[in-house]
Amino acid sequence: MKNIEELNKEINKFKETGRIIIVEGKKDRRALEKLGFKNIVELNKKPLFQIIEDISNKNKECDILTDLDKKGKELYGKLNSGLCRYGVKVDNKFREFLQKNTRLSHIEGLFNYLNKE
Repeated sequence: MKNIEELNKEINKFKETGRIIIVEGKKDRRALEKLGFKNIVELNKKPLFQIIEDISNKNKECDILTDLDKKGKELYGKLNSGLCRYGVKVDNKFREFLQKNTRLSHIEGLFNYLNKE
């Protein structure tokens, strides 16, 4: 990361949206909560269709912050297409920022990444 301040700025912008954030599991949720995020939904072995329906019934926008590895990218694709079918707008700006500007592969490492850089 060129500049840790830039990452912190992006995190703060992302937090201000207040949108629902979908993550893969407990460790991801905990890492984001340590950074002050709220409205986090973890997949937690629930069927994807159930999560998509639950979110689409309550929200018109969300963020998907699955891991940046192969499995996470597959989950992102499935969630994104399912949510879009239900009319939910998925904002992926923060996810793209992490992919381009950090060496992170797992969201659970974001808190530690910030504190090591």
